[in-house]
Amino acid sequence: MNNSPLHILVLAAGKGTRMRSAKAKVLHEIFFAPMIVHVLAAVAALKPASTKVVVGHQREEVMGVLAGRGLEFVLQEQQNGTAHAVLAAAPSLREGEGTLLILCGDTPLVRPQTLAALLAAHRERGDKLTVMTTRVAEPFGYGRIITDRAGRLARIVEEKDASDEERLINEVNAGIYCVEIDFLFPALAKVGRDNRQREMYLTDIVEIAWASGQPVHRYCCPDSDELLGVNSRVELARAHAILQMRRNTELMLSGVTIMQPETTLVAQEAVIGPDTVIHPHVQISGRSKIAPGCRINSFVKLHDCVLAEGEEVASFSDLKNQTLP
Repeated sequence: MNNSPLHILVLAAGKGTRMRSAKAKVLHEIFFAPMIVHVLAAVAALKPASTKVVVGHQREEVMGVLAGRGLEFVLQEQQNGTAHAVLAAAPSLREGEGTLLILCGDTPLVRPQTLAALLAAHRERGDKLTVMTTRVAEPFGYGRIITDRAGRLARIVEEKDASDEERLINEVNAGIYCVEIDFLFPALAKVGRDNRQREMYLTDIVEIAWASGQPVHRYCCPDSDELLGVNSRVELARAHAILQMRRNTELMLSGVTIMQPETTLVAQEAVIGPDTVIHPHVQISGRSKIAPGCRINSFVKLHDCVLAEGEEVASFSDLKNQTLP
């Protein structure tokens, strides 16, 4: 079992042109927080030795939003691909030791337990590189997983570089990697730009490892929704809806009645007691505390509010920083 220090590298330098926005992609809000904040919350559960964020486009804004979280920021002056982004962190990581978990700042649905399972599988096998994959019905746009005759991961081919046959493969790269630092940077030194986008692909280290006889393990996540990369407003809405339903499912299983979950928003920090009934079109945000047996009628907004047991909130109420009764 590999128990070396764990380091996190979150890639957040890209512009996100498909968002059609003046705002950096990772700062777009879903479910009460910028999407990158959800990613950082997931990795924080692993208790890493360090967490670094690669910034580039609108770096001052990104760093400002994330200030005070104990993060280290790495600047990628020009965005020349994912391998180039990781190389930006070389000065602070190259001489160190341990395992580096690399993921993107636009994957807000990934769960801490999934990342923990990936890390455990990587350490148990003792490989230098483990890649998270998943299977999707529509693989368009994803890097495809290519295996050798023995079924071992041999390389990852990007959509634009794939053949017609390779595009039929539905096991895809999730963009999350566990890699040993002593392997990573020598491998990155061999990465070129021989592809249609003329970029340095991080995925090339898979073929570099395979060619050198270094086994590469893949960890397949059964829930492809978790690995959704948010690249457009459509995917932003989808990610928000998934987080919303996760939270509402958690509350309903704890004894809260939610009459219309698809119209109800309850922040993760809010506390809702059992036997509380929440009617449609309700938003509860901040650190609100709702005691058991309350009734919250339709079209209500509560922010940082405290409700005593059995309280009822009238429809169309918009309350902030209030205690009832």
